[in-house]
Amino acid sequence: MARPVWAGNLAFGLVSLPVGLYTATDSHTIHFHQLQRGTSDRIRNRRVNERTGDEVELDDIVKGYDAGGEYVLVEPKELDEIAPGRSQVLNITGFVDLADVDPIFFDKTYYLGPRGKGFDKVYSLLEQALDKAGKAGIATFVMRQHEYLVALKAENGLLTLHTLHWADEIRDPRKEIDGLPGKTKASDKELKMAEQLIEALSMDWDPDAFHDTFQEKVAALIDAKKAGETVEKAEPAAEPTGVVDLMEALRASVERAANPKATGGKATASGKTTAAKKPAAKKRIRSTPKEDLNGLSKAGLYKKAAAANLPGRSNMTRDDLVKALSQA
Repeated sequence: MARPVWAGNLAFGLVSLPVGLYTATDSHTIHFHQLQRGTSDRIRNRRVNERTGDEVELDDIVKGYDAGGEYVLVEPKELDEIAPGRSQVLNITGFVDLADVDPIFFDKTYYLGPRGKGFDKVYSLLEQALDKAGKAGIATFVMRQHEYLVALKAENGLLTLHTLHWADEIRDPRKEIDGLPGKTKASDKELKMAEQLIEALSMDWDPDAFHDTFQEKVAALIDAKKAGETVEKAEPAAEPTGVVDLMEALRASVERAANPKATGGKATASGKTTAAKKPAAKKRIRSTPKEDLNGLSKAGLYKKAAAANLPGRSNMTRDDLVKALSQA
């Protein structure tokens, strides 16, 4: 079982519940080492004193704030001391409608679980009440010397915690993007055709239908380079649609979406059509009875899961991948 990244008390009103915070997502990105070109020599990052050039141990490093040419030194324990109690308490300030929280504020998701025996009823009560009310609890707390604004939600029978961006962290798009067009005038025919295209391409949300094809291509590239083979390059990006060709492009898109058999698309149970999806090329895995999946890295396991087209692999932990591949 995973260890909580934070443990403390969840407080709402006069009710307090000991909880643990668990990471809800996992990355299957293939990681590379840095090497000097033409060699197999690893490049490593070191903590070096810029004046002497000597490497410095982590325990000998303190934080320093530049106060105009003079550094104010702060020890890690001093940061903990100025937040007494707050680093151990997640206190709900109030509850808001979920629809009122703009998606841009959401950052990272955690699972929230009860700690210790005898608190199941309190945990379940809060989860059911939030689910029925359709609201989220808003709170702040300190974790790893950072204060977080969070939203507590009920999802699929458990409590989840979503870290939120602070209001002053949200950038104004009008200041960030040059030449925003605003609402340009579109003809009634163009607008109707665009609405028809959206309707024709509407589909049911199924996250298992999507997977990280780029990571699969990276794994295939590594295999090909090991074997001294070449890999087919991706097709170039489509040319931008000009204003003159807009109506014709919309009409052709609607016709193609309305005829999924001609483009490889398929209809959902509701009669909607999904976008045409090119079948991924499957790689043949030659396994032997002696193959030890436990000895493979997570990247290697994910590569095998992708080749076997295992559903839900992008959300699996390393142990889940070993189990699923063993069963397959």
